[in-house]
Amino acid sequence: MKERLAGIVEEALLKIEKSEKLDALNDIRVSYLGKKGELTSVLKSMKDVLPEDRPKVGQMVNDARSAIEKKLEEKKSAFEKIILEQKLKSETIDVTLPGKKPHMGHRHPNSIALSDVERIFVGMGYEVVEGPEIEYDYYNFEALNIPDNHPAKDTFYINDNIVLRTQTSSVQVHVMEQKKLPIRMIAPGRVFRADEVDATHSPSFNQIEGLVIDKNITFADLKGTLAEFAKRMFGETTKVRFRPHHFPFTEPSAEMDVSCFKCGGSGCRFCKGEGWIEILGCGMVHPHVLEMRDIDPQEYQGFAFGIGLERIALLKYEIDDMRLLYENDIRFLEQF
Repeated sequence: MKERLAGIVEEALLKIEKSEKLDALNDIRVSYLGKKGELTSVLKSMKDVLPEDRPKVGQMVNDARSAIEKKLEEKKSAFEKIILEQKLKSETIDVTLPGKKPHMGHRHPNSIALSDVERIFVGMGYEVVEGPEIEYDYYNFEALNIPDNHPAKDTFYINDNIVLRTQTSSVQVHVMEQKKLPIRMIAPGRVFRADEVDATHSPSFNQIEGLVIDKNITFADLKGTLAEFAKRMFGETTKVRFRPHHFPFTEPSAEMDVSCFKCGGSGCRFCKGEGWIEILGCGMVHPHVLEMRDIDPQEYQGFAFGIGLERIALLKYEIDDMRLLYENDIRFLEQF
């Protein structure tokens, strides 16, 4: 029995020494120390050993197991040391190499234009207010004096009473409901309309609604505010003009043009030879809109305006196709 155990240990130690991979050690462990291994078979044959010799044979088996396990651990440690050295060598960092500058993104043209608009109006004492994109028909149309048969109601309805808002003007209704006067606010946000996609239209775009309500507000206040906005946005030499128009929620209503900042008003391709560029719609808040919010139009007056954010970005950066703003072409966006 002693010679058999010595042969098993010698054979196992030799295989361990010659092993070249860490995985091979596990195979050797199973082969000699596993449930069906060489030493286990020796233990199963203990029934054939004389009773008085069994303690001695058992001790020899334990010594053999210890010798094999010790050699396995030594070889495993040697393999792990080699693996660690190889890993450290492959991951060595040369601190003398120049650093790599990370590629940083930047703001979208719409975001830049929105920041400029907000900065201008906040500087004039306005508050930036947000509202829901999914709106009740009442807030989007009825409370803004828009009748049931108006073409604007041909839009995206979720059901008979809920609609994707067509304008951020609905936010002014929520603000007026709070009855905290005076009001000076702008409401930027995404709006939705049933428009075909082309160079100047999209079914989803961004609008900035503005509202002022206070005592003794006149159309002159509206003109002065928007003229100042145009100068700060497009340059001090920018001129404005107002043309009569109609909006259900304002009376009187107007559209505002700015002098072409490309040609100075002399006429060019950018302004289609007219010298002027349409930029926004505006007007005095309709008395009925105020009355629906329990605001006395004899005591309080107001003006409102709506600016298309994409239009501001197109004009500011001389972009001739609105679709470029949504295509996420890095070659285009990197220019800003």
